[in-house]
Amino acid sequence: MPNRLAAAASPYLRSHADNPVDWWAWGPEPFAEARRRDVPVLVSIGYSTCHWCHVMARESFSDSEVAAYLNENLVAIKVDREEHSEVDATYLAAAGAFTPNLGWPLNVFVTPEGRAFFAGTYWPPEPVQGIPSFRQVVEAVLNAWRDRRAEVESNGDAIVAALTQPRAATGELPTDLSPVVAALEAQEDPEFGGFGTAPKFPVAPVVRFLVDRGEPLGMRLLDAMAASPLRDPVDGGFFRYSTRRDWSEPHYERMLYDNAQLLAAYAVGAATSGSLREPPGTRFADVADGIASFLLDTLRTPAGTFASAQDSESTVDGQRVEGFYYSLDAASRSRLDPPPIDGKVLTGWNGLAIEALALAGRLLGRPEWVQAAAEAADVLLAGPIIHSSIDGVASSAPVTLEDYGMLARGLLELATTTGEVRYAEAGRDLVDASLEAGDPFGVPGGGDPVLAAQGIVVEADDSDGAHPSGRSAMADAALVLYQLTAERRYRDAASRAVQRVAHAATTHPVSLGAALGVISRLAAPARQLVVVGHGELAEAAARAPGLVAIVSPEQAASWSAAGFELFDGRVEQGGRSTAYVCEDFVCRLPVTEPGELMRLLS
Repeated sequence: MPNRLAAAASPYLRSHADNPVDWWAWGPEPFAEARRRDVPVLVSIGYSTCHWCHVMARESFSDSEVAAYLNENLVAIKVDREEHSEVDATYLAAAGAFTPNLGWPLNVFVTPEGRAFFAGTYWPPEPVQGIPSFRQVVEAVLNAWRDRRAEVESNGDAIVAALTQPRAATGELPTDLSPVVAALEAQEDPEFGGFGTAPKFPVAPVVRFLVDRGEPLGMRLLDAMAASPLRDPVDGGFFRYSTRRDWSEPHYERMLYDNAQLLAAYAVGAATSGSLREPPGTRFADVADGIASFLLDTLRTPAGTFASAQDSESTVDGQRVEGFYYSLDAASRSRLDPPPIDGKVLTGWNGLAIEALALAGRLLGRPEWVQAAAEAADVLLAGPIIHSSIDGVASSAPVTLEDYGMLARGLLELATTTGEVRYAEAGRDLVDASLEAGDPFGVPGGGDPVLAAQGIVVEADDSDGAHPSGRSAMADAALVLYQLTAERRYRDAASRAVQRVAHAATTHPVSLGAALGVISRLAAPARQLVVVGHGELAEAAARAPGLVAIVSPEQAASWSAAGFELFDGRVEQGGRSTAYVCEDFVCRLPVTEPGELMRLLS
């Protein structure tokens, strides 16, 4: 039996390389093999730090009898959901027709043409409390394939037809978001904080929306999570979610996307909970410091980019145990090997980290964080934009809209923080390429070629539950570009993008926090602050929220020459550092005294 996963660019696939299951990697070849053999396909999707993925691998995919049965009767494909996010989103949407309990591992049975006809998540090795065993599920699937083939294929075609229906814009953009904030307050857990009961997630995009607006609910959410078991008090950072309403019993994987977004939220919370004349509030600044330490000390790769996650399980006495490592103090941890890192470098998630480190570094006065963001950006910009790599080896997975949008937004934040226009030009190139590829945004080069060949081109998922969708990220970046360039096309594109989810964002706001952030900024005047020069004035401006650019006189000229209108005519007055406070490109008289700037900003 050939080992097709040993050299995969995904640690998750490599972890299954020694299974007795005859796994294929995602591509056209396994579907061709299924057509040749006239058998169905199992598409099994997970990720490296997924606890129940590990469990099912140990219980079922490592069982020689189960593997022999699978190998004889179907073709099995193993997919890393983070590497092939479009494949995951497509089959996750299809799985919704069979089970309301969506998650990972996601096991989808499809025809050789890629049509899903049954799906589920974790199945145990033996029947438990009415839940069938994995072997029983596979037997039932194969019976349906043999005895009811026409029904199976018809159902699969119907699901694809439903999934590929184009979605239109759903409503006008609201200008008053106070009802949305009230709806979120109604969903707040009054006893333990957060939203809902269990399981409980940090839902970072909606937290950021609330914190950026200065809503008291946002500050309460930050306080609740900081004091909860979701936060690791030793190494810093937050776990992916908790299984109980009181935030206890987390699943202990720590994801780059959660921690990047929460770093930004806590930094904004720290900056706005103090005053512009005083140091940032320590209760949030300390949490931000812990998150940044986790990113830089644990997830940072030797190349300067950021790995996707740290596992929930560590090895104790030869057994993989979830959570044990995190129950120990620092001294005890130092005597153990830490849980493994998923070293996969995802461009979009690195964009989130670049944005967060640049923003938090500016707001909290940590230039080393800004430098780390710049080093990661330089690595990503050194070659063509790719979706995923590990140890410098690129995956074959196509670039996604998330990659373009999140990286563009991160580069723009880095550009305004450092004053380096080259980052803004690179971010603008990404937004322009996406604008040329679709309306309002598309993926240059198209999406997954296997799905496209099968006619299963599903529109991108617009939800922002765990992190911004590709469309929300692109809208965010485009709106920042408008504020820098005054080119209306960027604002219009951002508006069209979030209009598609306007109704859903107001009726189900917990799931669309990033879109709400864009809608909120579209509804308000664009506030811009440019400081030319350094010293006390720049230090005072650095703690201001919103779009803040701190540049040298030479940098200001470079920005203006590159077509960023906000910097036209921005010079030092009388050889002194000078601040320009603007609203929709209409600027007040320039000021050179920190006290004057504080008065204008207040």
